[in-house]
Amino acid sequence: MSVDVLAYCLAKPGAWEDEPWEGDVVAKVGDKIFAFLGAGTSIGLKCGRDRTEADELVTVYPDDVTVSAYIGRYGWNSIRLGGAVPDDELRELIDASYDAVVAKLPKAKRPTV
Repeated sequence: MSVDVLAYCLAKPGAWEDEPWEGDVVAKVGDKIFAFLGAGTSIGLKCGRDRTEADELVTVYPDDVTVSAYIGRYGWNSIRLGGAVPDDELRELIDASYDAVVAKLPKAKRPTV
């Protein structure tokens, strides 16, 4: 995998690293998570407004994209790093997850670009 996902996530305006559960690294903007990085073998991202939209990615990459536990019904997927999802598409998915989370933040908590 040529994309350093943590570095890419943290390069976003207002992004910061947190470890809300021991051994589980996440990237946040404001006080909201936009990427679950866990142990570094996969990344959890918001991949659609709902499960139906997020399922499109599961259909395209059935061996590398799965529904995220607990929050999958809200459009979150787990994407295996180093799998069939190309680096450029992974960057686009990180961008989209970040943008979706920022859009839900109160205006006062949104990063200035």
